[in-house]
Amino acid sequence: MAKGHITTGRVAENRRARHEYEIQEQIEAGLILRGSEVKSLRTGRASIAESYAGEDNGRLVLFNANIPIYEPARENHEPKRPRELLVKTRERNKLLGLIRREGMTLVPLVLYFNDRGVAKLQIGLAKGRRKQDKRQASKDRDWGREKARLLRNKG
Repeated sequence: MAKGHITTGRVAENRRARHEYEIQEQIEAGLILRGSEVKSLRTGRASIAESYAGEDNGRLVLFNANIPIYEPARENHEPKRPRELLVKTRERNKLLGLIRREGMTLVPLVLYFNDRGVAKLQIGLAKGRRKQDKRQASKDRDWGREKARLLRNKG
């Protein structure tokens, strides 16, 4: 394998998602990708920070994910094209129902290659946080760290 290529592991991570949203459930989904997209992902240059998942004609689709073009490819892809997500039918129906009825959001958390070398996307079923909720979450996180530090030093 060429230098700089990723065979397994994280390709892109949406770090702001856990701050902006309260993640209630995490789902692993496959992606329908073209060959040049997979090659580009293996170089580790993708971004899912501004992306979101939603419905398009009854299908789950990842919108606005940036997978840059792969220069050596003969036929390249659109960098921000919508990509269909692969989940089981029951799970898809459940997610679409929650999005429509309860105002939940599907937020991409991590784009990675699993042990078999297949590109997967971890999606969080989330509810948006208000400014006060973000502050409280930050305080709780800081207190948890401080508490762990105190316990570690004492014991």
